[in-house]
Amino acid sequence: MPKPEKTPNITHTQTNNPLHGVTLAHMLTELEAHFGWQGLSSRIPVNCFSHEPSLQSSLKFLRRTPWARDKVETLYLQMTRQKNNR
Repeated sequence: MPKPEKTPNITHTQTNNPLHGVTLAHMLTELEAHFGWQGLSSRIPVNCFSHEPSLQSSLKFLRRTPWARDKVETLYLQMTRQKNNR
């Protein structure tokens, strides 16, 4: 009788993911506090950061736009690495 297949341990596979457990709202709040909306707009040129920016409108846009979310995640990782190196 064959052995049942083991399911991968999701927690174990996520240990090397620095974004594991970090919500998009948390990332955006931290980035806005660090750079401001104008700073975010200059680093990631999207309308949700430059024209009447708000957390809710930005989250709505980023959840529907994978390429923009990737840029936010990359910027967040860069910011946290810089903070940790100080």
